[in-house]
Amino acid sequence: MDQPLSQESSQIAIEPRRALSSLMTFVRSHTAEVASGVLLAIMGLQMFAVIWQKSITVDELVLIPSAYYHLADGDFQLVNEHPALPKIIAAVPLLFVQPNESDETLNFPNRSEAIWAREARFWEKNLDKSEAISFWSRVPMILLTIGLGVLIFWFSRLLFDSRVAVLAVALFTLEPTLVGHGRVVHTDVPAAFGYLLFFLALHGYIKGKTLRWAVYLGAAATVAILAKYSMLLIGFVIAALFVFQFWREKERRRVVVNAVTTLLTIVLVINAAYFFKHSAIDDTDVKWINDYMPDHAQSLLMLSRLLSYVLPKEFVLGIIYQFWHNKAGHGAGLLGMYSQFGWWYYFPIAFLLKTTLPFLMLSVAATIWSIYRAVAKRDVRFLWLLVPTAIYSIFVLFSHIDIGVRYLLPLFPFLIIMASALLAEFLKIRARAVGLSVVIALLAWMSIEAVRIFPNHITYMNQLARNAPHWWYLSDSNVEWGDDIHGLAQFLQARGESSVLDATLGGFGILRLYNIANVNALDARAGAPDRPRYLAIGASFLNGSTVPAGPPGSGRETESGRVNFFSAYREQKPEAIIGGSIYVFRVR
Repeated sequence: MDQPLSQESSQIAIEPRRALSSLMTFVRSHTAEVASGVLLAIMGLQMFAVIWQKSITVDELVLIPSAYYHLADGDFQLVNEHPALPKIIAAVPLLFVQPNESDETLNFPNRSEAIWAREARFWEKNLDKSEAISFWSRVPMILLTIGLGVLIFWFSRLLFDSRVAVLAVALFTLEPTLVGHGRVVHTDVPAAFGYLLFFLALHGYIKGKTLRWAVYLGAAATVAILAKYSMLLIGFVIAALFVFQFWREKERRRVVVNAVTTLLTIVLVINAAYFFKHSAIDDTDVKWINDYMPDHAQSLLMLSRLLSYVLPKEFVLGIIYQFWHNKAGHGAGLLGMYSQFGWWYYFPIAFLLKTTLPFLMLSVAATIWSIYRAVAKRDVRFLWLLVPTAIYSIFVLFSHIDIGVRYLLPLFPFLIIMASALLAEFLKIRARAVGLSVVIALLAWMSIEAVRIFPNHITYMNQLARNAPHWWYLSDSNVEWGDDIHGLAQFLQARGESSVLDATLGGFGILRLYNIANVNALDARAGAPDRPRYLAIGASFLNGSTVPAGPPGSGRETESGRVNFFSAYREQKPEAIIGGSIYVFRVR
C-alpha cells in the first residue's frame, strides 16, 4: 500500500517542477512579449482603478446612451456626428447590463436640444444602474487601449527589433494623456488605434500587393474612418498610393483590381457597422442642413441623397457636421487668449504643456534624428514613422476645433516608436554605462510623473506650466472634462450638502447620478438666501472659454462679459480644488 503512495507523491512533486521549468523556458524565449504584457497589464489595472474614482465625462453623457441605442436598437440618430466604431465597442457589455429604454417620442425643433433631452431621459430611467452602465461601457475602451499598446509593440518590432518594441510599450504605458483618455468612451484612442493599424496594413500591402492585402488595407482604413471622421484623410493616402502604382507598375490591371477591392471593402465594412440600414433624408435632416449651412444647402442635400444609396445616411450627415463644426469653430482658450477659430500653433503648444518633459524632449530629438536617418542614411524604416506624423500634423494645424491635446493622439504611437528607437541607440553607444543611465533616468522620470499625477491624468500639465494656474494655459478637455464630478459629489455629501451652485462641464447631467441637485450658477440670483452654500466652478468656466453667451442683462451678452463672468474668483483661494479641474468656493 505504501509503494503506490510514494510514487504518487513523487509525481506530484515532479509535475510542479516541470511546469515551473516550462514556464521559465517560455519566459526566456519570449522575454519581450512577457515584459510588454506585464507593462500593459499594469496600465490596464491603473485605468480600472481610475474609473472607480472618476465619473464619466461630459461627452460620455451622450456617447454612452448613443452607443447603447446604436447597438441594441439599430438607432443611429443620437450623436451621429461621431461614427460607429467607438459606440459599438462601448455598448457590447451593456447588452448584459440591460439598461431601461424609453419608448417616448421626444420632439424638439432644435437637434441639439433633442439629443440632450434624450440623453437626460436615458439616465433618469437608469439612475439605479448608472454606476454599472458607466463602468462596463468603459471596460472595452480600456481593452482597446491595451490593443493599441499591442499594435505599437508589433509595428516597433516589425521595423526595428524586440528591444525597441519593449521600450515603446514602456513609453506608451507611462504617458499621462494616453492613460487618461484610454478609459474614456470617445473617438480619440480608437482613432489612434485605427491610424496605426492602417499604416501597419499599408506596410504589408506594399510588400505583398496581393488581393488579400488589398482587403486588409480596406478593412484597416475603415476601422480608422469608423473611429473618427478626421481619419477620412486616409482616403488621400490610399488614392495617392494607387495612382502612383498605376503610373509606375507594368501590371496595371492588378493595380486596378486591388484599388477596386480596397474601395469595396471600405464600403462594405462601413455599411456593416450601421447594420446595412439605409434610411432616406427626412424633413429634420433637411431643416438641419438649411439652418446650419444655408449657402450650400441645396448642393449638400443633393449630395447627401445620392450618397445615402451607397452609405448610411447617418454616416454621411456626420461627415457634413464635422465640416460645419470646423468652419464654425469652437470657443477655446490659450495662454490667456480667447478665440472661436483657434490658432495654428495651438496644438504644438498643447503638446508642449501636456506631455511629460522626458517624452517631450525625446519626441523632438527623435524626430530630428529620424529625419537624419531617413535622408542622410536612406533608412526607409523611418519614413514609415515620419510620413504618418507629417500627414496628420499638417491636417491638425488647420483645425478650428482647439479643445484638447486628445486630438493629437493619432500622432503619439509614431512619436513613441521613434523615441524608442533613439533610446535603443543610447544602449548601443561605446560608453554603455552612460547610455544605460540616460535611458533609466528618462524612464524613471516618466514613472515618477505617472505616480505623482495619479489619478488625474487628463488634467496633467508638465513643469513648464508652473507660473500660472492650468486654466490660464489651456481650456476645455485639457483642464476639465466633467470626470471630477464624482469627487465634487463626495466633497458635498461629506458636508451634508445636497445641492451646489454649478458652473462645470457636465455638472448639469452628471451630478444627478450622485443625488446632488445643481443650481445653474450662470442664472442664480446673487445673495438669495435659498442658494446652495457652495459654488463649483470648472477650470474652463474660470478660464471663460466655455461660458455661454447670454441675453441682455445676464452679464454675458458681450464677449468680454462672457469670458470674464467668473473673473472675481480667479484670484480667490478656493476651499478645495478637486482633481485639478473643479474649484469649490464657499459663498454662503
